[in-house]
Parts: sequence; C-alpha cells; structure tokens
Amino acid sequence: MAKSMSKSQTIAHFAKKFDMKKKAVSAVFDELARLAYKEARNAFTIPGIGKLVLVQRKARLGRNPKTGETIQIPAKTVVKFRVAKACKEAVLPKKAASKPAVEKASAGPVI
Repeated sequence: MAKSMSKSQTIAHFAKKFDMKKKAVSAVFDELARLAYKEARNAFTIPGIGKLVLVQRKARLGRNPKTGETIQIPAKTVVKFRVAKACKEAVLPKKAASKPAVEKASAGPVI
C-alpha cells in the first residue's frame, strides 16, 4: 500500500498544477480548514468530496475493559465526515456485475 501524501506534498502538487506559490496555496488550505471549523455546525460541504456534520450520540451503557464494570456513557456531540457519492464511486473499484441466479432444471416430480 502506498504512503499517503503529506501536507507539504499536497501543497507542492497544487502549486505546480496551478502555477502558484506554495505560500499562497498553503494560505488557501489554511483558510479552507478555518472555514470548515467555523461552519461545521451548519454542515460544511466540499463539493465532490464530502460533508462535515455534527451528530448527537445518545447516552448508553458501556463496559470498563479493565474491571468489567458497567458504566454510563453520557450523551455527546461528535464531528463526522460523510463521503460524497461521487467520491466513493471514483475511489472504490466497481463491483463485478452480479451473476444471474442459475435456475435448476425441473426433471419432473421426485417419487
């Protein structure tokens, strides 16, 4: 499996692709992150990539793995990223066409 791109590699790629200075590209990414943090409460969407949303988790019972004791886990709000359909289709390999079901040939009633 290939290593993921670092932030500096990503910035270098965009700087070369759009003939911009690395500092300017870095500022764009920093501002995009700042805007995403600020707007996450209202669901922040990056078209073609996905959406940042806040999700309310209910209170639930859990178990302390060390002692085995049952504990109450309080309700909380968490940040989730929902990947866009277009991104899933572009990244994940397409499944092979499902094979049609083979019908059994009827040889007549079994006696």
